[in-house]
Amino acid sequence: MAPIVQCMGLTKTYGGKLALNRIYLNLERGRIIGLLGPNGSGKTTLIKLMNGLLKPTAGEILIGGQRPGIDTKLHISYLPERTYLQPNMKVMEIVNYFQDFYPDFQVDRAYDMLARLQIQPYERLKNLSKGTKEKVQLILVMSRNADLYVLDEPIAGVDPAARDFILRTIVANYNRNATVLLSTHLIADVEGILDEVVFIRQGNIVLQAGAEQIRRNEGKSVDRFFREVFAC
Repeated sequence: MAPIVQCMGLTKTYGGKLALNRIYLNLERGRIIGLLGPNGSGKTTLIKLMNGLLKPTAGEILIGGQRPGIDTKLHISYLPERTYLQPNMKVMEIVNYFQDFYPDFQVDRAYDMLARLQIQPYERLKNLSKGTKEKVQLILVMSRNADLYVLDEPIAGVDPAARDFILRTIVANYNRNATVLLSTHLIADVEGILDEVVFIRQGNIVLQAGAEQIRRNEGKSVDRFFREVFAC
């Protein structure tokens, strides 16, 4: 079976400034993968290209063998870094909206996660804290039976006590034939669930390796190894 994501010489420039530099990258199915790199390294640019929000300057990116477009959006569940939901909507209205929009959306799963996080369905989004809004958005994303889950900084805005629950939610609710791509700078918090990591710096792929392979070969955690690789 073909990789869920294939990048072949993928390049993106903004006004002459290079954001991605001819990257070659395959992401296999059934993996939880960390996309790791400093701010400005190209993580969000790559994620936006996967979701068809940007067009490549050169090269190609394929999602399940197709170029990003309307068809691939039905197979990707995307959590952007910033909240995009309408603040006046009630949580239950947003759940209904997702149910209408995505055929693979699991309503029972969404309400179960809302209940476990004690988020009231009748509450309006504008009355929730920033962290709770991000939890709602993550619940919506993980309630789909997608082929690819793309999560941009899913735990950055939540308190440490909620991070374990969110990570357990990711592990428990993604389709086992699917791939989770998780972009974050909080590596120590997430490395326990990662099967694989991709290090990116200044638009270049520095490393792609299994998390356990790094721990075995380097004799250190992924977090520590990342800090050494990017120390300069």
